[in-house]
Amino acid sequence: MADRVAPRRPGMRTALAIFAVVAVPAVGGVWVSAAGDRSDAVADAPKTAAAQKSHPPQDPQPAKAEDTPAPQELPGVRECGVGKPVVEPKIITLNCSNAGVVASDIKWDSFDADGADGYGTVLVSGAAGGGSPASFPARLRLYDVKKVDGMMAFTGIEVSYTRATPHAKAKEVYTIA
Repeated sequence: MADRVAPRRPGMRTALAIFAVVAVPAVGGVWVSAAGDRSDAVADAPKTAAAQKSHPPQDPQPAKAEDTPAPQELPGVRECGVGKPVVEPKIITLNCSNAGVVASDIKWDSFDADGADGYGTVLVSGAAGGGSPASFPARLRLYDVKKVDGMMAFTGIEVSYTRATPHAKAKEVYTIA
């Protein structure tokens, strides 16, 4: 007699495998087809404040030149009298003949067309004999605004040392035009 194999019912693993083979591609297809809708939603979303500022809305009536006042030009500091003035510089070379005295790490309390006040560190390089560089905390005041090469620039700086001084002077004045 021949043994006959009785038909078996599919097990739980087989049912899960069939479900996975059918369901996963179907769900993936729905997700992929919705990707186009998601990209359109991003394009249609309201722009951020930064984006709106970069492209301001067009005014139906443009302002006339005489209606808008010209902005006041802030003077700056020219590096050893050369180049375009920099407004609120972080470093100013005080002794341009040898770059041996430099104000650095400058933080400005005020900076306007009449003058500027701030504080920083004055770095004095070592002497020609190889002395070590030294640093001195100081208050800084820019003054004497003049038009130099067609640009507004401060031409003087007053340095008031708050502790020790490099040259036994509590206050020094430099021409920085």
